[in-house]
Order: sequence, then C-alpha cells, then structure tokens
Amino acid sequence: MATDLDNKPSLRADARRNHDKIIAGARIVFARDGAAAQMEDVARASAVGVGTVYRHFPTKEALMTELVRRTFESFAETAREALSGGGEPFEALADAMRRDSELVAGDAAAQQAMMGAGAQVWEGTSAERRQLEELMQQLVERAQRAGTMRPDVSAHDVPMIMCGVCATMGHTAKKFDWRRHLELAIDSLRAR
Repeated sequence: MATDLDNKPSLRADARRNHDKIIAGARIVFARDGAAAQMEDVARASAVGVGTVYRHFPTKEALMTELVRRTFESFAETAREALSGGGEPFEALADAMRRDSELVAGDAAAQQAMMGAGAQVWEGTSAERRQLEELMQQLVERAQRAGTMRPDVSAHDVPMIMCGVCATMGHTAKKFDWRRHLELAIDSLRAR
C-alpha cells in the first residue's frame, strides 16, 4: 500500500517539472509582452493551470524576480570562469561582458525582465547581485593591478554599462548595433 511518504519524491519531481515549464513559458511571454505580460498568458504558454503558476509564483513580480535571478546567476558563473582562466586580466573582463551580453541578447525575456524590473524585483535579487558585484570587483581590481584598466573604474560601473547595452538590444534602427555599443563601452574602460 502506497503512503503519502512514498508519493513525496514523485510530487517533488512533478513540482520541479511544472516550475521549469512555467519558467520556459514565462520566457516566451515576457519576450513577447515585456513587463505587461499576464500570468494567464504564462499559464497558457506553460501548459499548466493558472493556479499552478500562482502556487509557484504568487505575483508577476515574483516570476520576474526568478527570471532576473537566473540571469544574474549565469553572469556570476561567467565571472567565475573569467577569474579562473588565464590570460590578460582586462581581456578576461571584456570577454565576460561580451559573453553576458550575448546571453541576454539571445533571451528577450531576460532583456524585458531586466529593463522592466521594479524595486521589488531588484530587492529579490540582492543576494545574486551582491555575489556578482564581488566577482566583478575582483575582475576589475585584477585588470587595474595589471595596468590595463582605468584606475577610476569600479565594479558598480559594469552593471551600468551592461544595462545600457541591454537597452539598445531591442532597437532595430539602421546602424543601431548593440555589439558596437558594447565595444565602445569596453574600450572606454581601458587604461590609456
């Protein structure tokens, strides 16, 4: 005879699958609708009931927080890889910025969530942002010690640059190229 304890692992696996389906659906809906996305649309795109979406994410801001949190976790992983790799320190930081930008460029939902995120979303990602800032500070200091990065740059400058680049990704005007914007910003960080 099966007991509730016997069923717990399958319930957790089922809940994990639903969670992942909701994230995948949210990426589609936020990419299409931006911050105006509705939870009912996320439920449809996720092929789950709206109640299931609300059980996992009680508010749209909670769902946006999860999307942004995952993006910052990916950025932190890129920074760790840059710190552990060899090579010239400034180029390691620049390559991390390029990789992060490509990640966001390929994820319209992350762009929309990051650009449309309010104070509640930023507060909900404070641990991930702190971790990322610490890693970025290490990258910046390493490049400055090598003499290849301007001495007045801090880790706080990098997210500001990245937000500016992210804001240009959705523009389709002729000769409006976010990659050029990024390269110009990276070049402005170099020691002269």
